Amino acid sequence: MKKLIRNSIFLLSFLFILGACDDREFIELAEDANTTVSVSTSSVVLTEEIAADEILTVSWSQPNYGYSAAPSYKLLIDLEGGDFTEAQIVTAGTDLSKVFTAQELNSKMLSLGLTPNEVTAIDFKVQITLSDAQIMYSEPVTVSVTPYSSLLDLSSAWGLVGSATPGSWGNEFILDIPFYQTTTPGVYVSYATLKDGEIKIRKDNDWTLNYGDTGMDGLLDEGGDNIPVTAGSYKVTFNENDLSWRIEPFTWGLVGDATPNGWDGPDFKLNYNPYQDNWKTVVTLADGEFKFRFNNDWGLNYGDSGLDGSMEVGGDNIPITAGNYLVTFDLNTLEYTLEQIDVWGLVGSATPNGWDGPDTKFIPDFGINEGLYYINGITLGDGEIKIRQNDAWGADFGDTGNDGTLEAGGDNIPVTAGTYNIVFDSVAQTIAMYAWPE
Repeated sequence: MKKLIRNSIFLLSFLFILGACDDREFIELAEDANTTVSVSTSSVVLTEEIAADEILTVSWSQPNYGYSAAPSYKLLIDLEGGDFTEAQIVTAGTDLSKVFTAQELNSKMLSLGLTPNEVTAIDFKVQITLSDAQIMYSEPVTVSVTPYSSLLDLSSAWGLVGSATPGSWGNEFILDIPFYQTTTPGVYVSYATLKDGEIKIRKDNDWTLNYGDTGMDGLLDEGGDNIPVTAGSYKVTFNENDLSWRIEPFTWGLVGDATPNGWDGPDFKLNYNPYQDNWKTVVTLADGEFKFRFNNDWGLNYGDSGLDGSMEVGGDNIPITAGNYLVTFDLNTLEYTLEQIDVWGLVGSATPNGWDGPDTKFIPDFGINEGLYYINGITLGDGEIKIRQNDAWGADFGDTGNDGTLEAGGDNIPVTAGTYNIVFDSVAQTIAMYAWPE
């Protein structure tokens, strides 16, 4: 009993000390509370041939805090001499090192804006978080990196047009939904979210050469009849060789108690990334688990038995801690990655979740347009919107003057009800909104 009383007194005293620290907003650290960062090599050359190889290890020492601490670590990456305000971030948790494969490091380098096949000096430093009030940083260490281009050119001249598409029968602001090349010459695929209406296939966003399907027999006719469709997400395949075509329901998504809609769905949709032939999304996840599945159905789903980043059909649920993530899902290699990032979102009385959020997340440009973010097909009501980061008001943009140029903390942006494609340029600080035709 005496032992229980002593333990209770100690706990209350400890909580009192923590409360005092919160009031002062700092924790007194030992004089030698610092960390040293080291790298396995000072120069790396990245190529596709070694993409899966471990190419660089960044390690750091655990500081002497002067008391028992539970730190968490993040590795920050910036150009040499940069201020790390636009750093690439790798969450390391409680680990004291990070091992990069060539592909993973290359992705970070391209996200920093490095030019492929050119040597660039990069700084790494470690962020140590003890509490919201106590964050420490190491001194940077420099590595010379030569990245490679990971972008594919799967573009084609073909596209989907029609009343079922965002651009309707032709729109100077919204181009036709694109078709992409497949591994079979002359066969193209498009991943399209359509509404009730009609479609045709045409070349170069122009009516000079267009195809419909007179008789709806699965064979295209030049200048043929419009093709009726119902609302949904589809994979449309077009064979230029024999003019055959087909349309089938098609989505990949995230499901689980960590996702916005739980285990019952609808799943949080992934977006096709033609520059790397994989699937990506930006999502806010809660503490919990998730899996990848096809067409909102358990007939085909992927998990990760062993948590090694490699997926198995029907594999184990994937545990995750709460945060904002860039999720990459690669059906070619059956691998996935989860990258904790800062995210931009749309908030306001006109948005689905109002001013309290969670915000509708922008998807970053996965290609060569640095700083561009997109939301396609969002339904807004009459009201106002703003853009903010990480579902919080620490960084937000409005449009004072309603001229398309954004200002930090600027005025709310009025909108009228409709369905929109929205482009946010975080570099130029502009917004462009394109309404879908009725």
